[in-house]
Amino acid sequence: MAAKEKVVLAYSGGLDTSVIIGWLQDEGYEVHCLYVDLGQPCEDRPAILQKALNVGAASSIAVDCTEELCRDFAFPVLQWQAKYENIYLLGTSIARPLIAKKCVQRAREIGATGFAHGATGKGNDQCRFQLAAEALDPNVKIIAPWRLERYRKLFPGRQEMIAYCAAKNIPVKASSTKPYSSDENCLHISYEAGKLEDPAVDGIPIIDFGMTVSPQSAPDKEEFVKIGFESGVPVSVDGKKLSAFGIVDALNKVGGRNGVGRIDIVENRFVGMKSRGVYEAPGMTILYAAHQGLEQLTLDRDLTHLRDRISPEVAEMVYYGFWYCAKMDALMAFLKETEKPVTGEVTVGLYKGNVRVTSRVSPYSLYDDAIASMEAGGSYNQTDAEGFLRIMGLPGRVQGVNRKREF
Repeated sequence: MAAKEKVVLAYSGGLDTSVIIGWLQDEGYEVHCLYVDLGQPCEDRPAILQKALNVGAASSIAVDCTEELCRDFAFPVLQWQAKYENIYLLGTSIARPLIAKKCVQRAREIGATGFAHGATGKGNDQCRFQLAAEALDPNVKIIAPWRLERYRKLFPGRQEMIAYCAAKNIPVKASSTKPYSSDENCLHISYEAGKLEDPAVDGIPIIDFGMTVSPQSAPDKEEFVKIGFESGVPVSVDGKKLSAFGIVDALNKVGGRNGVGRIDIVENRFVGMKSRGVYEAPGMTILYAAHQGLEQLTLDRDLTHLRDRISPEVAEMVYYGFWYCAKMDALMAFLKETEKPVTGEVTVGLYKGNVRVTSRVSPYSLYDDAIASMEAGGSYNQTDAEGFLRIMGLPGRVQGVNRKREF
C-alpha cells in the first residue's frame, strides 16, 4: 500500500480548520496539524490539539511563537507606524507570514509536500499564506480547500460547516445564532461575518469582546503607564524591563481594563472587494501612540515626513502578504537607521477608550526650549525669518506676475 502524501495544516481549532481535517483525510492525505501559538488569549490549547487527534489528524503539535511574533514581526511594523488605510494595526496580517514560515519548517521536518490552510478564496489570508510560503519554498504545494469547487459544494457556507461539526461532535465556538468568525493572537482579536456583514449594523454591541471592556464600563479615573524604548523598540513598562511579548501582554491588560483599542472598519481587501471587520488591540494601540510621541521628540522633520510617506506602502505590503521580498528587506534596513535615536520614555494616560501622550523624555531629544520658547530672548533670531521667507516666496512672486489669480 502506497504511503499517503503528507500535508501540514495551519490549524487554529476553529470552524474552518476543524472541518478541513476530515476533508483532507477524505482526499487521501495524511494530515499533520500545526497550531502556531501566538499568545491567543482566549483559547484552551491542550483541548484544541486533542480535538485534532480526535478528528483523525496523524499528529497535532503546537509551537510557541509569541515572542517571535512581537519582536520580529509586530515591532518592526510598529516602528514604521504602519496602519492599513490609516486605522488597522495589522494584527492578523503580520501573523500570517510567521504561521506560513512555521508550517513550511514543519513540512520539511516530516517530509510533507503540501501546506494547507482554511482561508477562503475571498479573503486576504489566502494571499498572505501563499505569498509567504512560496517565497520561503517555491516548490511547496498549496492546498486551499475553499478555492476548490468540490469543497464549496459540500460546504457552501458557514451554516453547513456548523451542522457538519454538530453531526461529528466537533466542538467549535461558532453557532447558528452567532456565526461570527474571529481570529485572535496576543496583538489583537478580529471579528467578522454574521450580522457584521451588514455595514448599517453597529458591530460593537453585538460582539463578546475578549480583550477589552467597553469604554462606558471602564474606570472613571485616568490611568497612567510609562513605556521605555531603545532605538524604537519597546523595552520596558513602568521602569520594568520585559520581553517583547511581556510588554504587549502587560499593555493589553492595562489597555483592556480601560477600554482602549476598539475599531470598526470597512476596508479594501487585496482581492478587490470591501469587507467589514471589528478589531480590538489594546496593547498595540498604546504602543503606537507612545512610539509616535517619542519620534516627535527625536526625529527631524524631513526624515519623519519621508518615513510617513513610505509607511502606507509598508502597511499595504504587510496587508497583502509581501513580507518575504527584497523590497521589504531594503525597507527594513532603512528603518534600522531611522530608528537609532528613538530612545527614551513616554508616559500615556488611558481613559475610557482614549490614549493621550502626557510626557516624553529622551537623551536624543531635538527639542530645544531656548529656540522654541515664545518668551523674549533665546537663541533663535526672528529677523532671520525675513530673508528665509523672501527666498522661499520667490517662485510664488514670479508666478504671480504672470498668473493673475482671481479672488
